[in-house]
Amino acid sequence: MAPLTPSTRELFSEAVRAVLETWPVLQIAVDNGFGGAYSQQKAEWMVDALQQYFIDNDELQQDEVEEFISDLMNNEFDTVVEDGSLPQVAQKVCEMFQQCQQDRLTEVREQIKHEKTL
Repeated sequence: MAPLTPSTRELFSEAVRAVLETWPVLQIAVDNGFGGAYSQQKAEWMVDALQQYFIDNDELQQDEVEEFISDLMNNEFDTVVEDGSLPQVAQKVCEMFQQCQQDRLTEVREQIKHEKTL
């Protein structure tokens, strides 16, 4: 697949942000300061880290993305995700990245809107 254009990359970053901001596990970790005094900044950094992970790695599989997010949660928030939501989060992000790669940007925008209404 071709690399994302700057505008598509920005849309993907917005998609990642929408998914992570509506993920209860991350929100609980931030709200309760599991990441220390800079929990909110760590959550914002996670968006960039996850987006960059996709940019830097070709053909990521969902389980690799799950493991990466799990490691981020464990390392940055001292949180082990055991509620079964991790596969769903990874799947959403993987799907939106594929849609961005395939220039299906309207679908990505619709999913972002849907995530924000949850």
